[in-house]
Amino acid sequence: MKYFLAENPIALAILAGLAAFFLEHAAVDSGGAGLWALFGMLLAAIVGVAFRVAHHAEVLALRLGEPFGTLILTLSAVAVEVVILVVMMLNHPNPTLARDTVFSAIMLDINGILGIAAVLGGLIHGSQKYNLSSANSYIAMLLVALGIGMFIPDFVPEEAWVTYSAFSVVIMGVLYLAFLRLQTVEHRQFFEYGSDLDKEVHDTEGSPNWLHGVILVGAVALIGFLSEILAVLLDAGLEGSTLPKALPAVIVAGISASPEILTALKAARHDRMQTAMNIALGASLATVLLTLPVIEGIALFTGERIVMALTPVQAGMLLLTLLAAMNNLHDGESNAIEGMSHFALFAAFVALVLTGVV
Repeated sequence: MKYFLAENPIALAILAGLAAFFLEHAAVDSGGAGLWALFGMLLAAIVGVAFRVAHHAEVLALRLGEPFGTLILTLSAVAVEVVILVVMMLNHPNPTLARDTVFSAIMLDINGILGIAAVLGGLIHGSQKYNLSSANSYIAMLLVALGIGMFIPDFVPEEAWVTYSAFSVVIMGVLYLAFLRLQTVEHRQFFEYGSDLDKEVHDTEGSPNWLHGVILVGAVALIGFLSEILAVLLDAGLEGSTLPKALPAVIVAGISASPEILTALKAARHDRMQTAMNIALGASLATVLLTLPVIEGIALFTGERIVMALTPVQAGMLLLTLLAAMNNLHDGESNAIEGMSHFALFAAFVALVLTGVV
């Protein structure tokens, strides 16, 4: 009974989804406070389900150990992001939504999650150690993936986009499969440092792995259903408003990152910086290598090109973020000063969103 009571967020989300399904048209027609109240209820429901996704992924991670642990955590978060993104794009085509979401996710993961985790861990423990090989591997793959997926498209002419898009789908898949193999087999030791998972987080006695897997998949599907209604409400609310144009992308990235934030901060508080590193950098890499091929695949299927080329401001922020990461992640130890440099970039990202620059 206690186990099933823990799934209350999913049950409440189902009820919220049914209520929103019947109230959707009335809320859109009336607009104003009623629309945003229904939107807020759905958003809270989706975040609650996202936390349950993270919980069940973390249980499986605990049992399977590293690096499979954080791999499951990041893949579940990216699955949530992809589902919401695809639903929103199919509901209301937006050629820049995927680009802005991936950009926002990287800002949240590297500058937000990693920055705050390093500050918190540094204030409590001074310097925290992690496996330098993992940081180098992540950064190397991120540079290549971002270059192929988001920098080069700026120079691809209209008549060649189909060919390049098909190439990017294939090469991103190859890169991820290669990295997955190296992360879990040949170079598994790169992504481990001591005891990375908190053995006291979950009481999993009597709960079989298959049950956690079924609930995890079902919860992701539920998020897809809720996101479809959320997208309609968000489009109606933004129409003719002065709210930031990047708000949908930030919401998508924020939903998927919300459980990761708590997991990474918990790890940093318990002097497990390797886990925080794997979550932040692993989520960023998975976002690029998994989200972009899915979106590019949809573009190829529909024949409608999506915009993946970065704006000058986005390109500048990404370059600053990667340069800061390469400078800070060079010695296998993190501290609060390094964390503050990333947090400052995260604050700059928030300011740019609020001013409508990105």
